Amino acid sequence: MKSLTMIREPEIVKNFLLKTLRLQSWEKKIDRFQLGEGVMPASFKVLHDPVRNTETLIADFGESAIGRVAPIDSGFWWIILLRAYTKSTGDTSLSELPECQKGMRLILSLCLSEGFDTFPTLLCADGCSMIDRRMGVYGYPIEIQALFFMALRCALLLLKHDAEGKEFVERIVNRLHALSYHMRNYFWLDLKQLNDIYRYKTEEYSHTAVNKFNVMPDSLPEWVFDFMPVSGGYFLGNVGPSNMDFRWFCLGNCIAILSSLATPEQATKIMELIESRWHELVGEMPLKVCYPAIEGHEWRIVTGCDPKNTRWSYHNGGSWPVLLWLLTAACIKTGRPQLARRAIEVAEQRLSKDGWPEYYDGKLGRFIGKQARKYQTWSIAGYLVAKMMLEDPSHLGMISLEEDKQLKPVLKRSASF
Repeated sequence: MKSLTMIREPEIVKNFLLKTLRLQSWEKKIDRFQLGEGVMPASFKVLHDPVRNTETLIADFGESAIGRVAPIDSGFWWIILLRAYTKSTGDTSLSELPECQKGMRLILSLCLSEGFDTFPTLLCADGCSMIDRRMGVYGYPIEIQALFFMALRCALLLLKHDAEGKEFVERIVNRLHALSYHMRNYFWLDLKQLNDIYRYKTEEYSHTAVNKFNVMPDSLPEWVFDFMPVSGGYFLGNVGPSNMDFRWFCLGNCIAILSSLATPEQATKIMELIESRWHELVGEMPLKVCYPAIEGHEWRIVTGCDPKNTRWSYHNGGSWPVLLWLLTAACIKTGRPQLARRAIEVAEQRLSKDGWPEYYDGKLGRFIGKQARKYQTWSIAGYLVAKMMLEDPSHLGMISLEEDKQLKPVLKRSASF
């Protein structure tokens, strides 16, 4: 859908936004349980009636999904796409429609609601985002937190400051301040922080605790010591009580750069990590959805012996061509277009010849995924968008937000972590 905006077919994007918005208003029930009013569908299909010669959209809010998990990310992507459409066309009339304003408010009501949580991050079920099979990403996955941050910033630009919108604007600003501080401090990992965790003391009480999440140093995986370059860094996959998921997740780290959740210094370090670990993360087909794969006993426990998520396949370290556009956008924003060009050249050697598969298997992405469907729209679109952005970097403005100086915290690790 992003590529359609770039080639100046805004009506298609506009219709897509309005159609999915109407699906949001559907009654959403799973086994007699009513879902939140603002939930957006994970997907939809077109049902054709040959007798009446009519077409009907049938939405899936999780009731047909594997594991019956409702999507969290689809609502965020809807807001992000609405902002991209507005930025690209200069047409504010769509976002100002009462139904669009209400749609945003319904999505925001779900994720800004008060609860028992002590963190500004968004508590999530496993399988609620792009990594939609059980992969141990429940809690506070980086993919959702980065999209949450991006969607909040986009909504801040799109919401009217009227009686209904003003309340949400204030709540968004407060949440963004807390969320940016939390993520930039507690989710960030570089060599210095890795050293600090290695020497953590545990079972610390009171607000003076350094190891605030009571992470056990023995839980540090051996691979992370070799994976972390001297000058690189990245946002962890997950952080919660006694839990740090040290896996590198592509979408979350790229969106962190594009949304300016990552500071300029952190964005540079993420790109330095990608460049220094090119063999592992890009290999022979861009781009690893996460790294490394989980295997053996850990795989059996975490995935429930999921045969589709065997090591280096699908969501367990598989390579997804759709992620090429995110890498390209992050490269352009950080002033490294040559890296994007290099990744695109790697992809061009095989993508078309292989029939545009959904994902690739293997440590280097050498094999077409065992169950990967071919001629996937998002694999093709990811490549097209990457090429278009390289040819005209001004397109980056649709999906990138500059740093908000008001959200820039003073990072003092010794005092805050």
